[in-house]
Amino acid sequence: MIEEHDHEYRTGIGTDIHIVDEDRKLMLGGIYIPNADGLAGHSDGDVALHAIIDALLGAAAMGDIGSLFPNTDPKFKDADSRELLRDVNQRIDDQRWQIVNIDLTIHAEEPKLGPLKTQMKRAIASLLGIDFTTVNVKAKTNEGLGDIGAGEAIAATAIVLLKKKFKRTL
Repeated sequence: MIEEHDHEYRTGIGTDIHIVDEDRKLMLGGIYIPNADGLAGHSDGDVALHAIIDALLGAAAMGDIGSLFPNTDPKFKDADSRELLRDVNQRIDDQRWQIVNIDLTIHAEEPKLGPLKTQMKRAIASLLGIDFTTVNVKAKTNEGLGDIGAGEAIAATAIVLLKKKFKRTL
């Protein structure tokens, strides 16, 4: 007999990095950021959503973004990462996983992301159908170090906690 208080929890971590591409628009954390160079990639290059996707898939033991949406498949060329995230959210829901929380860190010198963090939180929560308060977005610079510090790349790391939705049986 499964009781209401029986739960299984899983954590997952995801990371991604893309080089800056001045010929593309910047999609980051599910939002368009005007007046900023975009990111190279087979899809729209949204490293923040890609990190969240990998964290969700990792926690649910369902592979990774490259196995589900391979960059060798032309149908994912310039794909909207928001749609990829919705697809993964449906897949974890089908496996009866519920998102408890998401913690996301974006590493970028430019643009300054502080004023955009709340907008990203709202976009991510909306895409996943979860409460705004369960999503956290942080932005860090690399203090001028490495490719990120030189403004040549943007990276993101996400961690998620999932809880199994058990069916109550009598």
